[in-house]
Amino acid sequence: MAERTHILKTHLGPLIKKMEGQHQDVSMVIEKKDVLAVFQKLRDDKELAYTQLIDLCVVDYLGQENKRFQGVYHLLSMDYNHRLRVKVALDENENLPSLTPLFSSAGWWEREAFDMFGVVFEGHPDLRRILSDYDFDGFPLRKDFPLTGYVQVRYDEEEGAVVKEPVHLAQAFRTFETLSPWEGMGSAFQRLSLDKEKQP
Repeated sequence: MAERTHILKTHLGPLIKKMEGQHQDVSMVIEKKDVLAVFQKLRDDKELAYTQLIDLCVVDYLGQENKRFQGVYHLLSMDYNHRLRVKVALDENENLPSLTPLFSSAGWWEREAFDMFGVVFEGHPDLRRILSDYDFDGFPLRKDFPLTGYVQVRYDEEEGAVVKEPVHLAQAFRTFETLSPWEGMGSAFQRLSLDKEKQP
């Protein structure tokens, strides 16, 4: 690992903001403005040869002091049997450059990240939803997306069609007048233990 880390630092130098490694995997952090230059170098440099983009995802760090999202790319060098994780931080309204000109496999993963998190990839040839409906409201993997969603979809027998309705969930306000929700369970536990004692 130390050798691969040294080669990466030699070839990418100041473009790497932070680097850490564990076992055969190395992670590095780069700036958003350097994404295309770094990935071009990682792919085309013969001493690096990270020719396979094997995964791309987005992580939501809602509430963190720094930037909210992080694009995470996983690369594989078949020549050197080595994996590399590249991380790029971005704010909620920032876009990432599309890697489709460099790696055709980025196409679907960028669409998934757009669909689930709302991250826009500039230059993507067909950036549209891939997992949810075209008229879906919101981005379901963002941490501020409500668990119930905004719209309920159901089949209406009378209309003979799928109907979309706003979600209306109401829960009565509950008050607990005891210090513990388990208070008052003592008699039930006593009956249970007495029943066990009576068994032969």
